Amino acid sequence: MRRDGADVGWSLVVPLKPLVRAKSRLSGAAGEEFRPKLALAFALDTVAAALACADVRDVAVVTDDPVAGEHLAALGARIVPDAPANGLNAALAHGAAVVRARRPGAPVAALNADLPALRPAELATVLHSAALFPRAFLADAAEIGTTLLSATSGTELDPAFGGPSRARHLASGAREIAAPDVPSVRQDVDTGEDLRAALALGVGPHTARQAPRVPGWAEWATVLSTPGRAGVLGAGDLSGAPGGVVAPQVRASGA
Repeated sequence: MRRDGADVGWSLVVPLKPLVRAKSRLSGAAGEEFRPKLALAFALDTVAAALACADVRDVAVVTDDPVAGEHLAALGARIVPDAPANGLNAALAHGAAVVRARRPGAPVAALNADLPALRPAELATVLHSAALFPRAFLADAAEIGTTLLSATSGTELDPAFGGPSRARHLASGAREIAAPDVPSVRQDVDTGEDLRAALALGVGPHTARQAPRVPGWAEWATVLSTPGRAGVLGAGDLSGAPGGVVAPQVRASGA
């Protein structure tokens, strides 16, 4: 879609908690001190990939974190303060309202901030499917939660994220998107196992730089680089990586 000022293209709303509280379930795998840096890396790779998608006109990040806001704004995202301060779904509804205050007819989609393997082409596939229905959603890799919820022009987003949100979005009348080949849009990261799965898909550069600092990375890298998993890891050592292990594959920009 065009980026020439015409009122076309999706506006994405990405929610991000203050980094000190983000990704709390990763504390066991990443360590409490390192967890906020990993959460920021996820968000940066998610937003960069979203902005590289031809179907996306703009990205609004709803956050009150000044550090995250500065870094994400540098990528080209619009930073929206979390004025409601009343949880995830209130933040998403607020973000959608701010977007539509500027573009009343904008199709809007809420997108998780923890999709470090996100690929623009796969996101485009999902948005093409979403455009066929007033409201639609994509389930996460576990088929319990939701990674994307969309609302076309004239339809309220009505988000119900958190926990078993797939069932709530189905019950609300949203259509489930059944695109089979979009693993990077489904793979959110809440746990150590989720992080391994994202690394296996190939993550963006910000997460790739941070991953080797995760406690136990040397063991993870050994598993990820076993025969039969070609393409998961890069070919060279990452400077500063524990034991000189290879870095996770970095997906090419726009791939």
